[in-house]
Amino acid sequence: MVYVQGFVVAVPAANKDAYTRLATDFAPMFKEFGATRHVEAWGDDVPDGKITDFKGAVKATPEEVVVFSWLEYPSKAVADAAHEKIMNDPRMKDMGPMPFDGQRMIVGGFNSILDEGAGGKMGYADGALLPVPAGNKDAYLAMEMRHATILREHGAARVVSAWGDHVPDGKVTDYKGAVKATADEKVVYAWIEWPSRQARDEGWKKVMADPRMQPGQFEMPFDGKRMIHGGFAPILDV
Repeated sequence: MVYVQGFVVAVPAANKDAYTRLATDFAPMFKEFGATRHVEAWGDDVPDGKITDFKGAVKATPEEVVVFSWLEYPSKAVADAAHEKIMNDPRMKDMGPMPFDGQRMIVGGFNSILDEGAGGKMGYADGALLPVPAGNKDAYLAMEMRHATILREHGAARVVSAWGDHVPDGKVTDYKGAVKATADEKVVYAWIEWPSRQARDEGWKKVMADPRMQPGQFEMPFDGKRMIHGGFAPILDV
């Protein structure tokens, strides 16, 4: 199971190329310090929500696009060591001005509890954040294992759910505020990898029509009204 550093960022649409260049410049450093994968995915199908949504999570303006991004490490120890090295690396000072408001960036560390599928280079990703009562961890994992089987049968290449491990409070934005998590809830950072946007759209139609997904087949171990979800197109996957 991988350790995940997950990010959610609001980037001005006009700065897409500058953001992609910055991420590309950072990628070799992450790899040097132990990251096994680095993904940046640009908001493509990010709906508004009634209670929570990705735009609200990072206080995105109408001119900004939400980016769903993550780093995979072989363990928490490697991730922690990498973070310390990166923060003290002199190359960080040479990156120049950031093409986004870093004060609204959300970042946290998560232990993967489900990782199904071979993965590899992907063409599209569904990203999600959700609050789960700490006592419902086993029930949540059982539900996700069931869902992963169905999703992969209908075209998903990989399904990952990662349980909040180091999810700090922020001054402007943070993961807990994004999903209005209570004191007894953990934030889950999850994603589904698809070969393409078309495969994702067709796959979800089949998933929602599957008898195993119909109401009454399972009980939700979390408040689905506060779950955040959206579709994202990868702009970097190394």
